[in-house]
Amino acid sequence: MHSAWRRKNVSAAKIESAKQELYALFGSAVSAQERGKKLESALNSLFHAYGVLVRKAFHLVGESGEGIVEQIDGVIEINGVLHFIEMKWYRRPVGKPEIAEHLVRLMSRAEARGIFISASDFTEPAIHAAREFLQHKTLILVTLHEIVGLLEQQNDLAEFFKAKVHAAQMDKNPFLRSQNA
Repeated sequence: MHSAWRRKNVSAAKIESAKQELYALFGSAVSAQERGKKLESALNSLFHAYGVLVRKAFHLVGESGEGIVEQIDGVIEINGVLHFIEMKWYRRPVGKPEIAEHLVRLMSRAEARGIFISASDFTEPAIHAAREFLQHKTLILVTLHEIVGLLEQQNDLAEFFKAKVHAAQMDKNPFLRSQNA
């Protein structure tokens, strides 16, 4: 019993630390690119604290000296399936071109699915593209506002993503809006 209590407290401390790392971004006066990198770090810390992180941000380098050919913001596991994450901190809503870029990344991986997390909202064409893509692979759309709401309500991050995946797969709804948002 003592070790279970300790694990719960360690987890709660990790979640609180990741939460503060994320919240600090909202008042930050850094460049958009730097804020995006810090968002990757903060969310990956949060995924780690909830025990769903598989791999933090990484990049793949071409074999013929062409440099970085692909940037992955993170990978988490939901129900035993890998989900490749794209994170954006834009002022304007994310559009179809940004979604399409992530869809191409997913199509090059046999069993992978996708999550797109945005600090802003999504345009209707972006949501429509994600919905149409569900014929091939699961892609869910998540706003940072939803994640903050989840943290404020102290709900479980893994359960949040599972509900989003279920809505995408069963109801063809890649952008189920959270009740906490």
